[in-house]
Amino acid sequence: MSGTSLRTLSEAKDALESERLETNESLRDLSSKLKFLDLDQTRSEEPEISFPETQPSSELGEKIDQMPQDERGQERREEKRSSDLSERREAEKPEKSLVSTSEDILFRKDNRANVYPLTMTWSFGWNSSLPVYYIRDENQRVLLYVCAHTAVIYDVFKNTQHHLQGHANVISCLCVSEDRRWIATADKGPDCLIIIWDSFTGIPVHTIFDSCPEGHGIEAIAITRDAKYLATISDAEIQEVCIWRWTLAVETPACTLNLLKEYGVQNYLTFNPANNKELVSNSKTQAIYYLWCEEGDLLAHSAPRLTEKTFNKLVGKFSQSVFHLNLTQILSATMEGKLVVWDIHRPTSSASASAGFPQIKPCKLVHLQKEGLTVLTTVDRYIVTGDIRGNIKFYDRTLSIVNWYSNFKLSSIRTLSFSKTPAAPPTEKSNYPPDCTLKGDLFIVRNLIIGTSDATVYHLTADGTKLEKLFVEPKDAICAISCHPYQPLIAIGSFCGMIKVWDYEEKKYLFSRVFEKGLGVQSLTYNPEGALLGAGFTEGTVYILDAMSLENQIPEPFKYSRTSVTHISFSHDSQYMATAIEYNLLKSCRDNLEILDIHRTDQGNYPTCMVWYPPLTKELFLLICNSGYKVKLFNSTTKMCRKTLLGPVFGSPIEQIQILPVKSTLELQKRYMVFINRDKVGLQILPVDGNPHKTAAIICHPSGVAGMALSYDGCWAFTAGGQDRSVVQWEINLRALDAAVSLGGEDLTPFYGLVAGGREGKFYRELEDYFYYSQLRSQGIDTMETRKVSEHICLSELPFVMRAIGFYPSEEKIEDMFNEVRFSEYVDTGKLIDKINLPDFFKVYLNHRPPFGNTMRGIQESFDILGFTNSKGKKAIRREDFLNLLLTKGEHMTEEEMSDCFATLFGLNPEGWKSEPVASSVKGSEICLEEELPDEITAEIFTMDILGLTVSQDFRQDPMGSEVVKNV
Repeated sequence: MSGTSLRTLSEAKDALESERLETNESLRDLSSKLKFLDLDQTRSEEPEISFPETQPSSELGEKIDQMPQDERGQERREEKRSSDLSERREAEKPEKSLVSTSEDILFRKDNRANVYPLTMTWSFGWNSSLPVYYIRDENQRVLLYVCAHTAVIYDVFKNTQHHLQGHANVISCLCVSEDRRWIATADKGPDCLIIIWDSFTGIPVHTIFDSCPEGHGIEAIAITRDAKYLATISDAEIQEVCIWRWTLAVETPACTLNLLKEYGVQNYLTFNPANNKELVSNSKTQAIYYLWCEEGDLLAHSAPRLTEKTFNKLVGKFSQSVFHLNLTQILSATMEGKLVVWDIHRPTSSASASAGFPQIKPCKLVHLQKEGLTVLTTVDRYIVTGDIRGNIKFYDRTLSIVNWYSNFKLSSIRTLSFSKTPAAPPTEKSNYPPDCTLKGDLFIVRNLIIGTSDATVYHLTADGTKLEKLFVEPKDAICAISCHPYQPLIAIGSFCGMIKVWDYEEKKYLFSRVFEKGLGVQSLTYNPEGALLGAGFTEGTVYILDAMSLENQIPEPFKYSRTSVTHISFSHDSQYMATAIEYNLLKSCRDNLEILDIHRTDQGNYPTCMVWYPPLTKELFLLICNSGYKVKLFNSTTKMCRKTLLGPVFGSPIEQIQILPVKSTLELQKRYMVFINRDKVGLQILPVDGNPHKTAAIICHPSGVAGMALSYDGCWAFTAGGQDRSVVQWEINLRALDAAVSLGGEDLTPFYGLVAGGREGKFYRELEDYFYYSQLRSQGIDTMETRKVSEHICLSELPFVMRAIGFYPSEEKIEDMFNEVRFSEYVDTGKLIDKINLPDFFKVYLNHRPPFGNTMRGIQESFDILGFTNSKGKKAIRREDFLNLLLTKGEHMTEEEMSDCFATLFGLNPEGWKSEPVASSVKGSEICLEEELPDEITAEIFTMDILGLTVSQDFRQDPMGSEVVKNV
């Protein structure tokens, strides 16, 4: 990981940890009184709901009155202690914490300078598989939704976004409190997180780490109406339900419950709005009711099996479940347009959960409609449904229809989110529609946000029934993006056939086109003049479009491929357009492109991307990145590998690179490179030299980056997220990266940190010893002549020293090292170099060695390819085949070389005997390899028994998984 990333992450972590500790202390002190939730304000905004006398009210005060006497006494004692402690701490604090504010300051202008090389400034698209929430209303219209691993708070009227960044994996679920202040997000993946945010400030007030150590993340999440408790269901083979007292800043759940596999994947969860101790969840086949017994922190549950025989009718797959307005029942919506009504049998005060309580029983199946129900929720005195035909219907507590919206012609409803502000009483100017009851009363309901399956978000104003389309985004993967060559425009293409063009400076949508079904956009490219837009599609066609209208510029599209057109490139004069590799255009004709040349770039690694290296030197280079985390410079004429350098190491190899455009000729002498790998976007200072401080990267799309584009002025980078259906705009701050390089030191200082112990460590000391021993060896060990002390060794000594310090390059890599040193000054002086000093040798070693050492993983992959599965289920190579491979494949040996090597490995020759002529040796022909080698050779036998390498447990692990990703 780069130095700047480590520093910025460290600073951010320290600041965040400080803020978190302060916040958590405040939350712990105030949790019993719940002052931080501003309950007085929340209570005034709650809808009036009548409850049966036997049920607790949603009002917090009434809930406290119903507590046992000893519990209320304990509550008061804790309140008094926390109050006294809070007063003392408030007196000690120099200023008020941002988290304690009741004022919404989220979108106030921030004039602080940007200190990161890459900063997210806008996110195009949204994850339409997750809800969109209406979190501000009245004179504001603010939404909450998810893009990949970021929660976005979007102010519609101001056209501004605030990004809640903290997850390293794609966000899998989210929820908001009743007052819309507290937001909880969770993800799926390694080291999954649950983060609770203050929407007034955008501050993460609490983070739960390792919430699902046995699983892969969180499947569903819910928060209580008063925001005191959080509930989660894990995404694991055995799902776990957890309840968290998050306001106490605890790291472990208050209670847990493991669910049976037969319940199916529980993917929806909600609390009883009137009782913090009750929850309901469902999978497609099973609804589960939970009762939290707080005294013993036990979570009892009831999950009666429901079959077609239960009602003698088809029930259908469950979509969502909620508590009935009467609070004595649960409703479960199905994809057959039906509601399953469950009666809740709660334990009496004298009964216990172990005595068979609580439980739910199916009592009724209500067939509401033919269309499948996708959304089920409640608001005020209504039960609300959304279906696959885009209809939204309102029912009273007897499940009688009150009103519906069916004339909007919407796609399938994915989410409904009502305003937190109750509907205003009607006036003379009001235009509420009548309901469909016999009385024909005015249908008064809150405004709401509607999210549909085609990734469209609407706002419905109930007074006047006004439907506004807020935005339409691609509903399928986004792989194609391209920036205009001289205007602030970006074209975004999706597999759903949509191309959208935005003004990325004003963050304004301009125009779009949706192609016919079956035409998915795979690639986009503007021509150099910016008048045309080339579009490649998933089924092999290529359209040439007008850049300003997206209309066809040629009568018929090109069709020369049966598969996706992944790349499009225009020539400098726009007379030619290519869709793949280097061609000989002079010898080509229609339907016949001649390949100009083929060169192998590496032995064991494959090239991942290529770009013309900017003219920073007199030579013209091709820069090629490979799967071994290396960056190679090839002479564009001779195709000789002139330099091999350590590339960015951020968990996966580079997949695409682009040279950052410059604004003026004054900037041509200092250039930068933008790159993407599997899930990150990064920035690197040129020239490439292996200095880790010259590189910075940040996670942009955890599920995979599909494409990248740069603005014409070099101020912005854009990344497409593929399956996460989003494009992220990044502000580039070159000064921040330059500062990181300056802080990293000069000369060899940045490189010392790449070896264990640094400059004063054991490894570097041994390297110095080997380097100067090589001088002695080249002059003769037993010579009696005066020694010539030098700062250099002969170039021919380079491979011996490399192997002595544990790096075993192939003959091809040795030749690359020789060429790198030999021609390093040739362009400037016309002379070849035949020696190397210690600093240069150290850099060559660091840049050429494998970035993770000789890993067991790499050796095992070779045996997986070359070997067979033996009787023990392991991949092995037979002895005869093993010897034959050494003699005939790759950089093969002669029989004498092979025998000599085995004689040394088996201890029959002294180490280094080849380099010490006077040392005695055993002839290789005297060795009987059939006796020394086993019949079957596995990767472990080859590594530890034959080569004699010690392999630790950590060494066996995937280095990218165990080392790099953890650091990132």
